[in-house]
Amino acid sequence: MNKYKKITLDGLIFQNPTLMLVLGTCPTLGLISSATSAAGMGLTVVVILTLSNMIISALKKLIPNEVRIPCYLVVIATLVTFARMLLEKFVPDLYDSLGGFLALIVVNCIILGRAEAFANKHTVLESAVDGIANGLGFTCALTVMGIVCEFLGSGSVFGLHIMDFAIGMFATPAGSFIIYGLSIALFTYIINLFEQKKRVKENKLARENLLDKEAA
Repeated sequence: MNKYKKITLDGLIFQNPTLMLVLGTCPTLGLISSATSAAGMGLTVVVILTLSNMIISALKKLIPNEVRIPCYLVVIATLVTFARMLLEKFVPDLYDSLGGFLALIVVNCIILGRAEAFANKHTVLESAVDGIANGLGFTCALTVMGIVCEFLGSGSVFGLHIMDFAIGMFATPAGSFIIYGLSIALFTYIINLFEQKKRVKENKLARENLLDKEAA
């Protein structure tokens, strides 16, 4: 499999940071009651994660191993500061809705985790692909859960009113927790089912190849 394809599929699906690795739980539970906030946080993380991966990968030979984590934090904190300034200037409504969760991106375990586990061991291009894939995996997960929570909790989607009936609990962190747990369970079940079918297919092909060799 092409290495870039594998990096992309891992970030989006098989090692999805939100649904498979259960990282970034704090902003997930705090923001998925609104689809707009969830999507906004996700896209912000895409940009910061991609840029931080690229910068850390480019500087990996210059960063002393003993202080690599503080150096990562400096890079990420600088990017988050610029992101906050841009959002406050050009998208003030989104900036207000994200609140303190925006500053917490500095210590988001998804970004720090990819810097430590991937960016400091791979090329700039590979790190960029990894950042985009994991960021989009995070964004898609948050946005889908945000749509479900907002629809059930307030009868709207991205602020557009859909129906009058609503279950207020799903507009609270408790409702977000329920949706998050169910999403993890469903996503894990689908992935396991897919991998089981893949293994069955591989075993079938292996048996057929073995029979062909014996027949020959």
